[in-house]
Amino acid sequence: MAGQSNAAPVIIKRKKIIKASGHHGGAWKVAYADFVTAMMAFFMLMWLLNATTEKQRKGIADYFSPTIAISRVSGGGDGMFGGDSTFSEETLSRNGSGASLAMPTESNRASGEATASGEATAGEKDAAAAAEQGRLAQIAQTLMAQGGESMTMQRLLRHVVTKVTDEGLVVEIFDLPGAALFIGDTAEPTGETRKIAALISEVLALAENKVAVNGHLRTLPITLKDNPAWDLSAARAQSMRVMLEADGVDPARMARISGHADRKPATQDPSAIRNNRLEIILLRKDR
Repeated sequence: MAGQSNAAPVIIKRKKIIKASGHHGGAWKVAYADFVTAMMAFFMLMWLLNATTEKQRKGIADYFSPTIAISRVSGGGDGMFGGDSTFSEETLSRNGSGASLAMPTESNRASGEATASGEATAGEKDAAAAAEQGRLAQIAQTLMAQGGESMTMQRLLRHVVTKVTDEGLVVEIFDLPGAALFIGDTAEPTGETRKIAALISEVLALAENKVAVNGHLRTLPITLKDNPAWDLSAARAQSMRVMLEADGVDPARMARISGHADRKPATQDPSAIRNNRLEIILLRKDR
């Protein structure tokens, strides 16, 4: 008994193990998955906005908001008037006059309120404007293509640039260092200017549009009491008009001749020789 009293006490530790439920703690995964999906959609949207054109974006938007056609047959269907307008023959006309089936004339042909005044629709105007812009661009291309015919033509076309604007086709002729369009500070054209005028006259014959001529000058280094820029720019424009008419341009096509002096410089330096120029404008038909 004495030996047992000196024995070390026995300590027993019991660990309490708590088992978690199998579904506990998994809700964050769903939220994280939703977040990742939303971020992916956001970055895809930003990429589409940056990598597509306005027309492509409209197509994508239409894909996600489809419209259902009333009839799959283009231009009409089997119902009501079978694809005919209410203003066409053998149908009921409401606003406007119906059509005459036999030999329609100006007084009894089909018409409606929208077209009774003869006004073109916005789509027709846009199509006509686009067609005219294409014709003007083709005329400009024809002019600049003359430079490939010979070295002489190439030397002349150094003075010429073209651009199509809202006003029409602008053919700009300008001075070059050592190669001026006019003799000194006069309206007397040089030989090269006369050749350029003859070349432009041939190109202007490809259209019947009205023509305008604008004269421009560079700013003189000294301020004068009587600035000759106004009279000289107008005189040079008149000189170009005379040359164009002499080379075959109908005088009736001349819409206006203007002298702008040094008020509209073509470069940042208003005194640069590049500002000595003439603008021959093939005006749009609606101008």
